[in-house]
Amino acid sequence: MTKKQLPADLQVDHITRAITVLRGQRVLLDAELAALYGVATKVLLQAVKRNARRFPEDFMMQLTVTEWDALRSHFVTSKTGRGSRRYPPYAFTEQGVAMLSSVLGSERAIAVNIEIMQPLCVCANS
Repeated sequence: MTKKQLPADLQVDHITRAITVLRGQRVLLDAELAALYGVATKVLLQAVKRNARRFPEDFMMQLTVTEWDALRSHFVTSKTGRGSRRYPPYAFTEQGVAMLSSVLGSERAIAVNIEIMQPLCVCANS
């Protein structure tokens, strides 16, 4: 997949807007990553759980209820009940995002990781 072939959701602007600062680190939330990778959040998290040793605490963290409530106030989310999350999301650091391409292994995962790493590195250097 070349840069010219990348869908709009993989453009640097879209990815940069999805980056959130949590606990002093730039992270991407599981649902945002799943959308970028073209898989359901459940599928992404199942792949992570099958490869748990590859995702130590400095690669991935689960938000606390307080952190999730604070983030939800900034985004439109579904109401509690059918179709909503039953637990706070996971956030992936730069290292966790890099590791995702190895556990997902698709061409899209590789292209997504390349596009994600560029704005994360730019943000980290600013």
